[in-house]
Amino acid sequence: MKFRRMLGLASFIWLVSASPNVHADTSGQQLAEGAGRPLIGARAPQFVLRTIDGQTIDLGQLYGRQAVYLKFWATWCVPCREQMPHFEHVYETAGPDLAVIAINSGFNDTVDDVRAYRQKLGITMPIVLDDGQAGAAFNLRVTPQHIVIGRDGRILYVGHLADARLDAALDAARAAPVGLVSGPGGGPNVPAAIVHYRVGDRLPKQSPQTIDGAPFPFRDPGATGRTVLVFLSPWCESYLATTRPGISASCRRMREQVAALANAPGTRWLGIASGLWATPDDLRQYRTKYVVGIPLALDESGALFRSFAVNQVPTALIVDTSGRIVRRIEGSDLGAPAAMRTAIQSP
Repeated sequence: MKFRRMLGLASFIWLVSASPNVHADTSGQQLAEGAGRPLIGARAPQFVLRTIDGQTIDLGQLYGRQAVYLKFWATWCVPCREQMPHFEHVYETAGPDLAVIAINSGFNDTVDDVRAYRQKLGITMPIVLDDGQAGAAFNLRVTPQHIVIGRDGRILYVGHLADARLDAALDAARAAPVGLVSGPGGGPNVPAAIVHYRVGDRLPKQSPQTIDGAPFPFRDPGATGRTVLVFLSPWCESYLATTRPGISASCRRMREQVAALANAPGTRWLGIASGLWATPDDLRQYRTKYVVGIPLALDESGALFRSFAVNQVPTALIVDTSGRIVRRIEGSDLGAPAAMRTAIQSP
């Protein structure tokens, strides 16, 4: 049934979302507002989006002429589905002064997942599967995350809830004067290109900080064995158990295999948690709940996930003593109980 019919049957009720793993004092709205605070009033970044149907949307060409409403979402996200009628209604009633674009976060979603979701729910607005560029440009921290850009090209609002604040921001964006306003620094705000490190590449010279405050140098000249970087989410096993049970099971298998090998002599381990819907406290609670013994770091900005082209959890990178990535293991590779051990010990 189309959203317009659904909306005709009953008045829309705004739903306060349930998040994957958020404390009472760290709501989705607070996370989104915190991420958006440095963006408010700035000129919106200019880059080209490509929809899952092959169309291109040049955001830079929209600024100065139309207001723009971007919504980051995911197919596994319960509040995203709850808010979808509101989102579709905004799209269906938008006039020529408002562009509405759905940006799938690209986290644990494939283009097939998105197309199936679109067909099931009858979504009609343009949909983009993010490669990390849009999430980086707009400080993605939660799903859904709403970005409202005025007709003058300035970012007016960043939030999480489909409520009166969002609707007021959309009205203000459409009322903004036509004509592009120069952003801070006087030039267009274009996100920097993402440098990717893949199998065969050497790790960058970085030292992420663990949640205990200790640096973990990617390149350790004193390393005598392999380094394993485990990309994870602290809510994968629990939250996705109902919405994506296969992924939840993969996260559990990865954690169990890592626990069995964590004390292997000479092997260095670092768990890198996605900053999507996660705080340092969430990661500490995850460590306590599952008795995780390896060092853990929170990739709050998502920079490490983007650098290593990780868009699903669990994912592990096996690195040799020279700092070169020699193997990549993703959830689908963890069918055998000894999959991780084999990867670490293989030449």
